[in-house]
Amino acid sequence: MINKRSVGLSILLTLVTCGLYGIYWFVKLTDEANALSGDHKTSGGTALLFTIITCGIYALFWSYQMGKKMYKAQERAGVPANDNSILYLVLTLFGVGIIAYAIIQSDINEILERANVAA
Repeated sequence: MINKRSVGLSILLTLVTCGLYGIYWFVKLTDEANALSGDHKTSGGTALLFTIITCGIYALFWSYQMGKKMYKAQERAGVPANDNSILYLVLTLFGVGIIAYAIIQSDINEILERANVAA
């Protein structure tokens, strides 16, 4: 089950825990985007492992792919779709991937809100 998550609180927890919550958030974002888009190629744990093995290079690919997955998820949910793949890639490239996480989480929250309204 996918639950809404506060973007501000997630950022705060990531900063307070010196990034540990950010790792958890990364895994959850991946798994939730997979569930919403129907694209289950790489789980959150696998994405984390690949990121560690490649010393962060996989995170660039992950960011781009998350943009594509979120676009697909938005289309499936009937929410106005935005392809933010390049934005996520650039943010991650410049070391502010947490902003990409926040945008992804915001999009997930919007999809969940629309689903609750429709239900």
